[in-house]
Amino acid sequence: MQFAQSLTIGLLTTLTTAAIAQVATASTPPEIQVPPDQALILTVNASGDQIYTCQVKSDQLNQYEWQLKAPEALLYDQQGQEVGHHYGGPSWEMADGSKVVGQLQSKVDAPEASAIPWLLLQVKSHEGDGILSAANWVQRVNTAGGKAPQTGCDASHQNQEFRVGYSATYYFYGDR
Repeated sequence: MQFAQSLTIGLLTTLTTAAIAQVATASTPPEIQVPPDQALILTVNASGDQIYTCQVKSDQLNQYEWQLKAPEALLYDQQGQEVGHHYGGPSWEMADGSKVVGQLQSKVDAPEASAIPWLLLQVKSHEGDGILSAANWVQRVNTAGGKAPQTGCDASHQNQEFRVGYSATYYFYGDR
């Protein structure tokens, strides 16, 4: 009986992961699709802040803009349990000790105008032996909030930080 339960649970987990991968692929714009030889290995939801600093525009003196400093978010599994965190790099670090740093490959505007873009990042470095040690690609989708303010950045606010709350879903992919 225990073997049958384990087999059933394993099969349901495999089917659930496959179903999530199909939904993720079907609803993701082509500009941020992962290569076809990759399989979904992890889905996490993020909740936290995008941190901006008021800086001089690089191409215009006496003009200021909010520039992204770093994200700072907690990561949750599909059951709502905290499993890691996301921070500057951009980096994702799991409770199992595994960590990846990504490099932006492409982005598309989010369907919601007030949300930060959806991204495709390629993993450029790994640490640890946990779940992320197999990750090659990261997608950020289903974003809400997080965009830089449109006002409030001028000479009197130079170097000031401003946090904007956001949420997103991150999909991690590795070799099939």
